Amino acid sequence: MHTTTQASKKAGKQGQIESQAALAPAPQVQAQPTEMGTEAALLLAQARNAAFVEAAHGRLGLGMSMLKQALEQTPMSHDLMSDLAALLLSAGELAQAATYAKRALELHPHHGPSLYTLGFACSGLGKTLQAQKTLRHLLRLEPLAMDSLLDEAPDLLPVAEAELARLNSLLGLGD
Repeated sequence: MHTTTQASKKAGKQGQIESQAALAPAPQVQAQPTEMGTEAALLLAQARNAAFVEAAHGRLGLGMSMLKQALEQTPMSHDLMSDLAALLLSAGELAQAATYAKRALELHPHHGPSLYTLGFACSGLGKTLQAQKTLRHLLRLEPLAMDSLLDEAPDLLPVAEAELARLNSLLGLGD
């Protein structure tokens, strides 16, 4: 029987996380005028869309830089933090992805895409129980978060469901 080393297990898990993150389609961000005003909301949406275009063309670093610059201008934007977390997850920067997802959730506790990113980042970091709890919260316990995920990235639902089932199996838990 072949014994797998810790390094190859980690590399395999990293590849799985990157594959799952790559399944995530780039959201088309709409300008949503809230308290910031229509022009500012439009500029924010353009920055977010441009960052995802760069990421889609394999320029994750440039996309992340664009989001960080926009975040300097709008430091309380949960959307920017969540987008940056998603790109960091795609880049395999799992600890940073978790940090930005948590920051986004501090501002918007029911943000489904941030919970999704946090769950996958925790899974990749080997924090299986925390990942399971986060995804369970998203998919089973928090209807507002589920609605948010379905509104912003409905294609992520089956990926999240599959990961939750995998984590439940690892932990010996039922659904």
